[in-house]
Amino acid sequence: MRGIRSGLLWAGGLLLLVLSVAVAVTIGPARISVNDVRDTVAAHLGLGQSPLSPIRDGIIWNLRMPRTLLAAVCGAGLAVCGTVMQSLLRNPLADPFVLGVSSGASTGAVVVVVLGVGGGAVSLSAGAFIGALCSFALVLLLSHTLGGSTDRVVLSGVAAMQLFSALTSFVVMTAADAEQTRGVLFWLLGSLGGVGWTDVWTCSAVLAVTLLICLGHARTLDAFAFGQDAAATLGVHVGRTRIVLLCTTALLTAALVSSAGAIGFVGLVLPHAARALTGSGHRRLLPVTALAGAVFLVWVDTLARTVLDPQEVPVGVVTALIGVPAFVLVLYRTRRSA
Repeated sequence: MRGIRSGLLWAGGLLLLVLSVAVAVTIGPARISVNDVRDTVAAHLGLGQSPLSPIRDGIIWNLRMPRTLLAAVCGAGLAVCGTVMQSLLRNPLADPFVLGVSSGASTGAVVVVVLGVGGGAVSLSAGAFIGALCSFALVLLLSHTLGGSTDRVVLSGVAAMQLFSALTSFVVMTAADAEQTRGVLFWLLGSLGGVGWTDVWTCSAVLAVTLLICLGHARTLDAFAFGQDAAATLGVHVGRTRIVLLCTTALLTAALVSSAGAIGFVGLVLPHAARALTGSGHRRLLPVTALAGAVFLVWVDTLARTVLDPQEVPVGVVTALIGVPAFVLVLYRTRRSA
């Protein structure tokens, strides 16, 4: 019975995601129908000829489709990372940015854009990715030096986050002009504007690998729910498993942040909502969380780019406005059940 319910959840979530992407692509200044989206996608997949003009075809395939798909990938990836980190660290407040990855990515992006490091050979995305890896390496070093417990990992992440946030602010205040400051701040708040198919394929590949690794450790993540001592008693190599999964989720977060900027609250709130539907078993929880995060961010991005049209609202602002009340509700329900 439980397997049937899980199958229905996955099938329903996948159908909802496909419909959400198809409808979201139609929303915007240019009038486009779901049939237009279907015909364009079919034509680019070699399944027929598109009846649309080159301009309308380009709007769908080159502008809206990659942006919408990247929103789905980012939502799924951030939600999965949040689920894994909350289980590994046994902290309901853990999310992809608790390890300072986002702050490190922000510093790397600012160093490339404002200071011109790399002489034009290093892109903003590459700089953000390198910065994220440096931040996570610092967290691993600090937590290992301090003992490696879950509390030490969280505290090391907070320290790295504050350090790289301060470095970002210092560089922007001392070296950036007004135009650079506006562009950097907009990216720091999360932006899916201007993304292309390369970003979609890269982030999708990293997400697929991460999801496979996490599903392969599903039983191990279930064991961590009882604490690291209990997990060790059940035969789990606690230290090695934690390093593998934290490195995997950090790499995924770095890839997502390097393409879309810092988008908060997705990895914090969505895992709690998914657990209410599936329970705590990670073999069922991880796919449902990924689908929920994908659908959520597709509609958040659609709202962000249309609510004040032609001005665009940073995606991170919208996720915070939605995520804060949702998180307060989660905390309230958790307190009542405690």
